[in-house]
Amino acid sequence: MARGKSSETLEWAKALIIALLLAVVIRFFLFAPIVVEGQSMMPTLNHSDRMIVNKIGYTIGEPERFDIIVFHANEEKDYIKRVIGLPGDSIVYKEDMLFINGEPLDEPYLEELKEQLNGGRLTYDFSLEEVTNEMIVPEGYLFVMGDNRQHSLDSRDIGLINEEDVVGKANIVFWPFSEIRIAR
Repeated sequence: MARGKSSETLEWAKALIIALLLAVVIRFFLFAPIVVEGQSMMPTLNHSDRMIVNKIGYTIGEPERFDIIVFHANEEKDYIKRVIGLPGDSIVYKEDMLFINGEPLDEPYLEELKEQLNGGRLTYDFSLEEVTNEMIVPEGYLFVMGDNRQHSLDSRDIGLINEEDVVGKANIVFWPFSEIRIAR
């Protein structure tokens, strides 16, 4: 009988070790939680929203325009912003309209904020060259902005983002529990 209990204990210990190893692999290589800090992505994301970052998506694919990404802003801080410009893009904002390569693009995720501003401007007029000294987004870089353009520290201030600094795509809000959703 004692031999059966020790065998069962050993099996439970093995299962626990495997579960812990799987959790570590998933956490460090596949998915990670992040907490949204500040108001730069409002109304899409709120301060203290908790999200899941997909770390593997960009190992097999490339960031796409309007993806919400997490990137290393510096050694101790990660930022969450929206991809606006991809390599090869020229970017102009004029009268709150985004122009990519001379073509106007809709940003439907900004509609709620525009309504709240009652005709006020989300951002000042600028071109990529004015804020980064680049005519087009160079290969290997991204131009990112927060949705709350009046209260966002983004590529207009910190410059272009090296694609190597991108942690992953963040679009699943899992907390607060009552607001679980896919952020777009």
